[in-house]
Amino acid sequence: MADKNKLKQARLQRRKWSTRSRMFGTPQRPRLSVYRSDKHIYAQLIDDYAGRTLAAVASTSAEVRGPQLKNGGNVAAAKQVGLAIAAKAKAAGISAVCFDRGGRRYHGRVKALADAAREGGLKF
Repeated sequence: MADKNKLKQARLQRRKWSTRSRMFGTPQRPRLSVYRSDKHIYAQLIDDYAGRTLAAVASTSAEVRGPQLKNGGNVAAAKQVGLAIAAKAKAAGISAVCFDRGGRRYHGRVKALADAAREGGLKF
């Protein structure tokens, strides 16, 4: 019998590649990539033409982490990361992005990050 976690990881990779094949980050409209682990959440603005990261924020970073944020793996942390990535994007002169949910469902922490980024002024 195959390992259940390996099968789940293979399905996640297939979903990630499927969505990523349809989107491409440009310097004017970079890809907002979200990675969600059990303990933390990460967001990056990626220019796929140059193959480089324009801005990155995580629930482990100093501008998000603070006394009010006890846990990095919940909806409150995702909201803080969304607001921080929107602020970094505005500072870099970016107002529109394409949202890459990383193969995860659009609910919970992923949705909270996206909504907070929209509140921060990003369009997608």
